[in-house]
Amino acid sequence: MLLKHKGKTQLAPLLAQLMAQTGPPVVIIDAIVAVPLHPTRLRKREFNQSLLLARSLGKRWNLPVLTNVLLRTKLTPPQTSLSRRARLTNLRKCFAVKRPDVIEGKNILVVDDVFTTGTTVNECAKTLRKAGAQSVHVQTLARTV
Repeated sequence: MLLKHKGKTQLAPLLAQLMAQTGPPVVIIDAIVAVPLHPTRLRKREFNQSLLLARSLGKRWNLPVLTNVLLRTKLTPPQTSLSRRARLTNLRKCFAVKRPDVIEGKNILVVDDVFTTGTTVNECAKTLRKAGAQSVHVQTLARTV
């Protein structure tokens, strides 16, 4: 993907526009959260592609994008480098909510770039729900087959 692997960050607004056409009804969403990168991976890549997409969606829908609320606490191998079986366990207990008060009772939209097995967004959703989110919806740019 040009955005993620080639650093073509200027594509994020256009890609988010495509995502917006299939997203959940905005009236049920209170805030957007991007799937976080581990700080080590963020330093290496220099941007979080999911956050760029989330910010573009937030701007388009006039919704707040909550940053530094959902954190990735463990550095794990990229999901794409793993077998399906390993992907299902790679991200267990890898996320944490830093400020539960910000999401408590809210309907959250989690934004990620690619949906493969669903493990990443499922772990994010479980973590957000445990921390008090009312509901969690997911929007991804692409899905692998």
